[in-house]
Amino acid sequence: MNDIFQGLSQAMRLVLAFDPGLVEITLRSLHVTVTATLIASAIGLPLGAWIAVNRFRLRRYAIAVLNALMGLPPVVVGLFVYVILSRAGPLGVLGLLFTPTAMIIAQVIIITPIIASISHQAIRELWADYHDLLISLHASRSQRIGTLIWDGRRALMTAALAGFGRAIGEVGAIMIVGGNIDHATRVLTTAIALETGKGDFALALALGFVLIALAIAVNLALHILSGTERGSRW
Repeated sequence: MNDIFQGLSQAMRLVLAFDPGLVEITLRSLHVTVTATLIASAIGLPLGAWIAVNRFRLRRYAIAVLNALMGLPPVVVGLFVYVILSRAGPLGVLGLLFTPTAMIIAQVIIITPIIASISHQAIRELWADYHDLLISLHASRSQRIGTLIWDGRRALMTAALAGFGRAIGEVGAIMIVGGNIDHATRVLTTAIALETGKGDFALALALGFVLIALAIAVNLALHILSGTERGSRW
């Protein structure tokens, strides 16, 4: 029990002292995750809205595949990206393996289906309310999608936050494609795994505290800035 309390106290000291190594890892983790979330949102939000608004032959199967991809195993994604970016792979010439860019690519693949699926559910409900109005106004498909995305922006922000939460806690895929290289690709989750294995529980706990605080802070900041509770239909 003493070891636990000692580890907790050392972890708090590292956090409060803004340990340089801790700050570096935190900033890199935030950079990778925020970038991946923005890219995935730019893909997933319009995709989910497009599927909700349009009727096509394989629509039911597309929705089923999209929902199934929400549970895509991260290690499989990591392996796939590794093969593509390795020297023997088709994109090996770019030299992206074991870089933050490779980690961002893996996270985008993992969280895009999550964001798209959640946004599809939100836009589908909104489309049921707006269908007759938008049809009567002779709005084009792009105008319909744009209107629904704007009016449902608070619900879509929830979809983006779900993707961010999934990405910030990812370890398997980014360990494979990033390599957990010190001062290069080490992020919070991979550092926690490493320090736990080394028995440095103080640093591992400090990293864990920062990871939790970071996730909560981002969610609260977006909640406050968007005014989720003010006039929201969600």
